[in-house]
Amino acid sequence: MEYGKIISITGMSGLFELVGSKKDGAIVKSLDDKSTKFVSSRVHNFSHLESIEVYTVRDNVNLVELLQAIQASGEALPDQKDAAAIKAFFEKVYPDMDFERVYASDMKKMVKWYSVLKDNEVELKLPEVEEEEEEIAVEEETLAVKEETPAKAAANPKKDEATTEAATTEEKPVEKPAAKKAKTVDTEATTNESAVEAPKKKAPRKKKTEEL
Repeated sequence: MEYGKIISITGMSGLFELVGSKKDGAIVKSLDDKSTKFVSSRVHNFSHLESIEVYTVRDNVNLVELLQAIQASGEALPDQKDAAAIKAFFEKVYPDMDFERVYASDMKKMVKWYSVLKDNEVELKLPEVEEEEEEIAVEEETLAVKEETPAKAAANPKKDEATTEAATTEEKPVEKPAAKKAKTVDTEATTNESAVEAPKKKAPRKKKTEEL
């Protein structure tokens, strides 16, 4: 059984394995009585054990680290009804725990959870799927960079040569048409001005002479 699939549910005692999820809840299997049922997310909240952290005198640690410390210690589990014995147990097993911020009820719950996980032979280990995906992504990205580099190096010389040739060939033809167009426009403009002014220069008709 995978540790990443184990959850706790508010309002329900014990631990559960997440079998399937739906829009309005989840199908879970109890690690205590092995019963499977649907639990509504409108009534209960779900917490993955892999996302739970514990206060320490330093930085917070993941719950799995504390459970691993219990397993490695070899100490017998204390009576879950004896709060003083539970605190003394954690002082031996994990002395860095912040006993001022971790309540006695939380320590009692951790002892109970460890017992349930051990009985169900759950491996106390965080899933490594995300780490593997990140490594694959880095490898692919590195390969992509290696493949692009020679391709660009081979393509650039051709592009540079083509650009140089095009620039050399097109420089002169571009300038000549521009000069011709300017002259043509000036000539046309002069011609049009003459055509417009010509009527003004015509001699007046000899109307007065005829009237005399």
